[in-house]
Amino acid sequence: MARSQRVGETWSLRLERLARNIELLAEKDERSLERVLEMGALRRAAAAELHAICAEFVEALNGLLARSLVELDPPEYRPEAFQEDGANLVQVNVRGRILQVEFHTTQDLLSTEEFRVPYTMEGFVRAFNQELLDKALIEEQLLFYTVEPDRRMWRYFDARTYHTGPFDLGYLLSLMERIVN
Repeated sequence: MARSQRVGETWSLRLERLARNIELLAEKDERSLERVLEMGALRRAAAAELHAICAEFVEALNGLLARSLVELDPPEYRPEAFQEDGANLVQVNVRGRILQVEFHTTQDLLSTEEFRVPYTMEGFVRAFNQELLDKALIEEQLLFYTVEPDRRMWRYFDARTYHTGPFDLGYLLSLMERIVN
């Protein structure tokens, strides 16, 4: 076999391998785009879920109150209000006692930088009243929307005590009790 024929076969094999890799690259890009779209939908649903938890808390509390009103801001969740590239805020206010929930998307689709469980959104939960503000004390805990293979949920993390748990009615109740009492 002549040298030029062997070189030609080598080029041919390399070209075929390159063509296969390009086809695989197209499939990979399509899967990446699908993943980005899927995570965007998941993030919007998570924002709605967070607002729904706060709304349920406010509604339950208001159902038991005769003289005061607990306010939720924004009062209704609007999907178009979700900020993919900025801060999102939900606030519960009762007579100047405030629970403030701020969250935003992570830079990458998933992260484990600040919390050991993979998460796609992060933020803070702040609880304060005028007395705490006068002392420059605002209770703040970290907030994460975690994404595990078998479940997805909002979790808080107290960096002082290393305590973590679900962001739910019980958690909101405990925070509000601290700033009202």
